[in-house]
Amino acid sequence: MSHRKNIVAGNWKMNKDYEEGRTLAREVVAKLQPSDTIVVLGAPFIHLKGVSHIISEVNNLCLAAQNCHQEEDGAYTGEISTTMLRSVGCDYVILGHSERRDYFEESNQLINAKVKKTLAAGMLPIFCCGEQLPVREAGDHEKLVAQQVKEGLFDLSAEDFSKVVIAYEPVWAIGTGVTASPEQAQEMHAFIRSLVAEHYGEDLANATSILYGGSVKPSNAKELFSQKDVDGGLVGGASLNASDFLAIVAAM
Repeated sequence: MSHRKNIVAGNWKMNKDYEEGRTLAREVVAKLQPSDTIVVLGAPFIHLKGVSHIISEVNNLCLAAQNCHQEEDGAYTGEISTTMLRSVGCDYVILGHSERRDYFEESNQLINAKVKKTLAAGMLPIFCCGEQLPVREAGDHEKLVAQQVKEGLFDLSAEDFSKVVIAYEPVWAIGTGVTASPEQAQEMHAFIRSLVAEHYGEDLANATSILYGGSVKPSNAKELFSQKDVDGGLVGGASLNASDFLAIVAAM
């Protein structure tokens, strides 16, 4: 079975106007050192086409959208389909981010539909899961994450599941400056991998990339990435600065 990929993905969220986004992408291209790590830029919709051109010459640099709609096309004003995303060069779609779950009330079932639509369009889902602080404090974090993963992914065929990247993001550590300790991250990543092994078998579990997200910074990336079951990061704030983002990539 293939060894799992190391991936560092930046999630720009709702930041950077058109020119700023192009500048950031160019800086990443100019300073990126050759490596086996897959580097993903998760840009707002207005940037996708432009960033796609800027990164096209770099083999390990990929493009992600931050969301998609679950239908192919139709009267969904303000939404974007997977076909549209594919047509501007997207490789990945970030799905089920805690901000989508919280602010836009996306359910596990809706995220599951988006995962399937993304795979059908030939792109790879970066599937996010994670718990809020009260859930962690009550000791229910594994139960909640298990429910998110099972309802979001476990009706996929093994072949489809093999294309999914999972990102664990403790919601209490996103944008708060608080990071899960490397031990907490490892514990949850190992738990998620054990869920996959139970459902799809050891081989597929060992080939699944599981990323950590939640205040990943140049100062803590190396320690987080050195954990046995942490295969990279989904980086928020630090991805908006090329030097910080590339320092995190280098830590991989």
